[in-house]
Amino acid sequence: FIQMLRSTKKADVLQLLRRAPKEMLPFVVEAAVAAQSVASLAALSDFLDFGKEPKSLLEKFLYAAAFSPRPSEELLRLVLDKMDGKQLAPEVWETGMIAVGSLVGKLCQQQLCRLQQEVERGVETILGGLRGAKEEAEVVVYLLALGNTVLPETIPTLLDHAEEGPAAVTTAAMSALQRFPTQHISSEVKRVMRRIFHEKRKSYEKTCRLAAVEILLDNEPSPMDVINILLAANELETEMATFLLLKVQNSLR
Repeated sequence: FIQMLRSTKKADVLQLLRRAPKEMLPFVVEAAVAAQSVASLAALSDFLDFGKEPKSLLEKFLYAAAFSPRPSEELLRLVLDKMDGKQLAPEVWETGMIAVGSLVGKLCQQQLCRLQQEVERGVETILGGLRGAKEEAEVVVYLLALGNTVLPETIPTLLDHAEEGPAAVTTAAMSALQRFPTQHISSEVKRVMRRIFHEKRKSYEKTCRLAAVEILLDNEPSPMDVINILLAANELETEMATFLLLKVQNSLR
């Protein structure tokens, strides 16, 4: 079916979307996203009205885009255009932001980061939203979207939120930082992780401190880091201390 859609004209795909039985429509939308032909994406652009369609169908479209294994720039453009300037239901907006981050990340994995305007637009949509976000829940969504991009240039922003934010924000930022490979875990990242684990500036939730330890131990830990983590384990509750000892043992193997 997807192969068929790839060779189908826009008008025919659009007719298929308009005539599909209600229970079949999500499947047709998913297939049109998977086809990723110019015609299928243009038909989706005409068909999907983010102001009117039921939330479930819009979320189905956005999930299909987010999970696309090798997305195109056109798919990212379609998602950005559909979300731009719209008053969206919170669930649709949240799924859309996560999808934008995922699409940017996958395009960059294909070495298409620097070549495409839509990638820059996607990153700026997330960063601009993060800068203007007033509600904690909004900040968390933008940080999760940023984590999906796995772009090294976002690390300073993530570090700032990890160290300074309230609990939910710190958790989201730490989750994003854990996705980066070792070559991007710089000495500055490690300094911030030490401050979070040892609670140098303020207290943090247990999960955030453990995430900081994992980042330190999973990325070429120094002997001093290992010693300080073991010393700190003596002062922690049994469950957390046991977890730390296991992490240290694994990192030394």
